[in-house]
Amino acid sequence: MTAGAQGGESAGHARYTYRLRVSSTAAAALEAEWARCRWIWNESCARSKKAHAEDEKCGPAGLDRMLTEARTVMSWLREGSSVPQQQVIRDFGRSRAKALNDIKARLPMRQRAGMPKYKKKHGTDPTLNYTRRGFRLKDGRLHLAGGIRLTVVWSRDLPEPPSSVRVYRDSLGHWYASFVVPTATEALPSTGAVIGIDWGVKETATTTSDDHDLPHAEYGRKAAGGLARYQRMMARRRAPRGKAQSKGYRKAQRQAAKLHKKVARQRQDTARKWAKAVVRDHDALAVEDFKPKFLAKSTMARKAADAAIGATKTALIEMGRKHGRPVHLVHPAHTTMDCAQCGARTKHALPLSERTYSCTACGAVSPRDKNSARVMLVRAGLNPAGADRARADGPLVRSQREPGIPFL
Repeated sequence: MTAGAQGGESAGHARYTYRLRVSSTAAAALEAEWARCRWIWNESCARSKKAHAEDEKCGPAGLDRMLTEARTVMSWLREGSSVPQQQVIRDFGRSRAKALNDIKARLPMRQRAGMPKYKKKHGTDPTLNYTRRGFRLKDGRLHLAGGIRLTVVWSRDLPEPPSSVRVYRDSLGHWYASFVVPTATEALPSTGAVIGIDWGVKETATTTSDDHDLPHAEYGRKAAGGLARYQRMMARRRAPRGKAQSKGYRKAQRQAAKLHKKVARQRQDTARKWAKAVVRDHDALAVEDFKPKFLAKSTMARKAADAAIGATKTALIEMGRKHGRPVHLVHPAHTTMDCAQCGARTKHALPLSERTYSCTACGAVSPRDKNSARVMLVRAGLNPAGADRARADGPLVRSQREPGIPFL
């Protein structure tokens, strides 16, 4: 990814992630640093629970004092850098504050963010956050506080100097560096077209443009056979409770993790390429603000998870922000019951087996998902004629429900 247009409108911040080549010495140093940060996180959890039991406050200032006192008393804690340790305190404070705000707002339990939990030694992969004063880039290498030097695989250039970096290890044991950098909007030529997008399971995305429909790739179904094979190997080789797992078990476990990672990357790659094509060819997007979480409890759970609707929607919103295209998030209620031509609403919800929408008021007949995609345009205040490459009327307003820092 090359640098954005010079002098363009600021698009906020984005994450640029790169693979790291980590020596055995550097890996040991990173794991030791993570052990210190994990202890601080767990100590913060313990203090928070104690303060809650005694009806006392446990704010960031108290946790900062706890860290200062601990570094004064414990020499092994002073051996590590204070930067990632302070960031652990900040992350814990944000997580706890969000959970408390959800409780005060009386949100349903399924919508609340849980309170911070203890991080187990063998159940959590290392994640270290460094602010600007805790790292530097020199001669193409990443130098972290504490004398840790890492080789970065520069697959693309950073558009601007980074303000922070997150160093983490995934389930396969691979290390990555994720830099946060300021970005500028990369403007695209105006096309005069708008598009409505409806999410589904038979097709991941149905749009008002036949050329931009996204079919269900079914990457998970294609990989199911190999995944089942490795899971059977794990079941046969699983050690009794309390005993260490064998090399054969860990090998099968790694193979299953590699397959999961491959499927996730395939879904992400398809979503980004499709989102790029949609944003490039349209000036404004009306997207169904669909929450696929409820499908996890339905008979379509496996196919819905394979469709990766949430990841595709996120990629589309991020791409729209990157190129300055307005993205309108439309509430999904009754979108399958309304007529895109006259606005009439059916008396009863359409069953999933009925794939053709017939309006009893105006007589319009169209595929069910295509009608829903056109309803998105109407509800977003866009001229449906713009879907046929006619100019859209009226000003466009950027949605306020976009995510924070996108991954590019």
